[in-house]
Amino acid sequence: MRASELGLQFGSLERGRLNAITDVPGVLVGHSTVIEGDGDLHVGRGPVRTGVTVIRPHDGEPFSEPVFGGFHRLNGNGEFTGIHWVEESGLVTGDIALTNTHSVGVVRDTLVDMTATRLGSRGDEWFLPLVGETWDGVLNDIVGQHVTPRHVREAWGYAHSGPVAEGSVGGGTGMICHGFKGGIGTSSRVVAIGGTEYTVGVLLQANHGRRERLTIAGVPVGRLIPDAEVPVPHSAPGQGAGSVIGVIATDAPLLPHQCRRLAQRAGLGIARCGAVGEHSSGDLFLAFSTASRGSIPPDDGHDGRADRLTLDALANRAVGQLFDAVVDATEEAVVNAMLGATTMTGRDGATAHAMPHDRLREIFDTDASPERIPQER
Repeated sequence: MRASELGLQFGSLERGRLNAITDVPGVLVGHSTVIEGDGDLHVGRGPVRTGVTVIRPHDGEPFSEPVFGGFHRLNGNGEFTGIHWVEESGLVTGDIALTNTHSVGVVRDTLVDMTATRLGSRGDEWFLPLVGETWDGVLNDIVGQHVTPRHVREAWGYAHSGPVAEGSVGGGTGMICHGFKGGIGTSSRVVAIGGTEYTVGVLLQANHGRRERLTIAGVPVGRLIPDAEVPVPHSAPGQGAGSVIGVIATDAPLLPHQCRRLAQRAGLGIARCGAVGEHSSGDLFLAFSTASRGSIPPDDGHDGRADRLTLDALANRAVGQLFDAVVDATEEAVVNAMLGATTMTGRDGATAHAMPHDRLREIFDTDASPERIPQER
């Protein structure tokens, strides 16, 4: 189930053909999902509810063909490796991956090894893949560190340009969003600027938010489906204590500071759904433009290209509709992450319940009138 199938609208812009980040030409997404065991937690043995998601900026080698990018931190209780260089240089020079908090190291190290192998390493390069995380320890034996190099290679190898699986897959396998089962969500929008159409795609790993604040298309769904009706996991450390990682891609020709401004708008999209960037939440957003592929020489200087760049970019005054696209697609991606997930029981019997589709239909058919909405206490 996706938000579009329920007839939900988020803004007036047209969705892309797949309504996914892969609507941006060249962007590839792959997942590796790890689900093993049931019952009580035994650190190192499980139960395991985790995985890896890989986003490739294009079908080439981003180290050799970097693209312009920018980063925004709404709240910083989280990790996204390689981000300092994005902020310093304005470049995305590696693949992007999402996983759980304690598996960032193995994912990053494996991507370095894979890049060196593909490029026939001379032994003197530096590689900075971008690896973001959210914490899946409510459902997963996170301290057991069950993500291995095999899973990273699998996710990278599975990366493709077609429809993107959502919910409890890849890095989103063990994640919880607004007290419902969460995970991976994606959406896209098409924007016309100066007679040219551009696509903006968003992919989130959604593990954030409190139930009572959940709002969908302006309706306070969290108050209409309280935890007394659909329980939150009993072992959760406190609603709102999770995180969200967002990746925004576009084929619009943007400079690094404009990519950063797109990343910043993702925070407005999650806010529409009720997120406020809680103290213990890591809300981190990366945006990149595929239009710069092939225009930027790699920093190692071995390709013989000159030291001057000739670039095409939108004027600052022209990017307003791209902001709209990021906000709307981010809001929808949060909802798709919940709608795409199924109920999952993990360690020690902790259960994250799926968003009830029929109940949501009922809300938007009958309960969304102001007189039927419970008032905040």
